[in-house]
Amino acid sequence: MKIVGYRKKDQDAVTVGVLRDGFVRPLASLEEFWSDAAGWVARAEHLESPEIDVTLVSVVPPVPDSARVICVGLNYKAHAAEGGFTPPPYPTLFGRWTPSLSVDGAPTPVPANEAGLDWEGEVAAFIGTRLESVDAATGQAGVLGYACFNDLTARKAQKLTAQWTLGKNGDRSGPLGPLVPAGEVGDLSDGLRVQTRVNGTVVQDGNTRDLIFSVGEIIALISETFTLHPGDIIATGTPEGVGYVRNPPWLLGPGDIVEVEIDKLGVLRTPIVDASGRKGA
Repeated sequence: MKIVGYRKKDQDAVTVGVLRDGFVRPLASLEEFWSDAAGWVARAEHLESPEIDVTLVSVVPPVPDSARVICVGLNYKAHAAEGGFTPPPYPTLFGRWTPSLSVDGAPTPVPANEAGLDWEGEVAAFIGTRLESVDAATGQAGVLGYACFNDLTARKAQKLTAQWTLGKNGDRSGPLGPLVPAGEVGDLSDGLRVQTRVNGTVVQDGNTRDLIFSVGEIIALISETFTLHPGDIIATGTPEGVGYVRNPPWLLGPGDIVEVEIDKLGVLRTPIVDASGRKGA
């Protein structure tokens, strides 16, 4: 099952629905869905509602405006090593704002002062219930589902200071695939292949078995400090193979196509455009 958000043409309200074979079947408004996310997922296969041709709507991330997107850096040992970092004793966390998110097929612009964008294919986990000061097992059980994610990064902006926020929040730089329920995906420790391709060439080929910190451990740490709510997202980190560490560096420029393919989650495709694509962001 693939769950997406969508808007009807010329409307602001977001509906959550099931995407299948080029059609979307509505489930609930965005607010209704996240008020009982697990319930809506459980009922989704049995609800009968009219299908809508997906070309007649605008697909958007099924994420509430209040959601936090918490990203984990350096969560694969080989990726930490390629950047010259020692694996950290705790997850390295940074935030994205929801306006930076986009969807499959949406173009991502390169800021005018950047040589290009770097790719970071990864698995994103959607929180499905309120989590406050939980242990790892409870945190893992609170995951509603997973999606492909690409943490497209403006490296020049990222490296201006020790804080990564600027380089991680470019316009439409966080493409996110449809949500696939956790029950269909299983535990990431069992292993999902995470592959990133640029213009068809494989640039990352990792596996979630190699995560340093599990999703449950990450959630447990976060929930000690602030409460997680339904619709929040944990981006679990990227494997080795990013572009800035190569010699010479390889960054994404206008005309490139970057794809993230993850077992059970599908393919997330993002065309890269020049800075003029920021208009309307």
